[in-house]
Amino acid sequence: MKNFFIIVLDGVGIGELPDADKYGDEGSNTLCNIARSVGGLNLSNLEKLGLGNIADIKGVNKIEKPLASFGKLAEISKGKDSTTGHWEISGLFVDTDFTYFPDGFPEHIINKFLRLTGSKGVLGNKTASGTEIIKELGDEHVRTGYPIVYTSADSVFQIAAHEEVIPLDRLYEICKITRDEVLVPPLLVGRVIARPFTGASGNYTRTTNRRDFSLDPPSETILDLLNKNGITTVAVGKVNDLFNYRGIEIKEKTKSNSEGCSKLLEYTSATNNSFIFANLVDFDVYFGHRNDPAGFAGALKDFDDFLPSFLEKLDETDAVIITADHGNDPTTPSTDHSREYTPLLYFRKGKQGINLGTRKTFSDIGKTAADYFKIQNSLKGISFLNN
Repeated sequence: MKNFFIIVLDGVGIGELPDADKYGDEGSNTLCNIARSVGGLNLSNLEKLGLGNIADIKGVNKIEKPLASFGKLAEISKGKDSTTGHWEISGLFVDTDFTYFPDGFPEHIINKFLRLTGSKGVLGNKTASGTEIIKELGDEHVRTGYPIVYTSADSVFQIAAHEEVIPLDRLYEICKITRDEVLVPPLLVGRVIARPFTGASGNYTRTTNRRDFSLDPPSETILDLLNKNGITTVAVGKVNDLFNYRGIEIKEKTKSNSEGCSKLLEYTSATNNSFIFANLVDFDVYFGHRNDPAGFAGALKDFDDFLPSFLEKLDETDAVIITADHGNDPTTPSTDHSREYTPLLYFRKGKQGINLGTRKTFSDIGKTAADYFKIQNSLKGISFLNN
């Protein structure tokens, strides 16, 4: 079918990067720490691909003849955000760091937000966990109608609202105004995120109607490159938002890992000569940010169980890369992303896996995809297509 798949397991890091101390992430190792925490991971299919050859993961053995080539990737770009992670995977180096607000948003930004969105006030305006802040301020939000504004260690402006207080269309409108008119240069805020929730006092729950409003990538990505050269580009899940829909021909919105995996299965036969870029977000959203190693391990097992049905539908012309965009170690006190290496598994049916070593940049993935389609390019990184 000559399709190239990139599957991003959101938040599934595999050990602290050398500069992790600059981000407060010493000791972070999402996969290995989860494995120790739960007494070992049961990932027999990822084991066959060579996951255990990358690092010592309790319960995941090293394989003498893995089915996939294996290695790990370092991040060159600053930060530990999904945006920079995906952009670097796509062949960019993000040289300029985003703008962060560890103490909340300054008064002039909030005043501009109120004026341009027509909101009468805001609640929160601090760094917070998304689940905790709706517990703390949900009742006041319902009473006043004021949106809950908060941020995190990432470059994000998050707006939480009860779907019966601020309807989804209105919440998305507020986010778009914030993206296009409030957070303008010289500010470089990676994402404005709509965080809708439902429920009643004491039982508020975030819904799957989240939407991200991202900056445009600063230069041409693998999606742009392939799209202009007639290769069908398919984005599954959060990838659409992270690239602000640029360079994407087919946009598949999903709300769970299960939906994302269903789309991956569909595209094993639905298209030819295509590039399918998918993000499976549940690991990060439901388990990493909530410090739930057992739930994280369960989600990894679900993905592992999915793999045989997916891989058996491929033929020798297809290629698959399984990786991540950053870490999100649920065993550390922090509920934020962690600055980590990411795993690299590169599968071609019928080809013996080899050790690809420690790669210097996530961009090796985008470079490999461009070479796979034989497209001249100036993307960053070094291709491992013919290793």
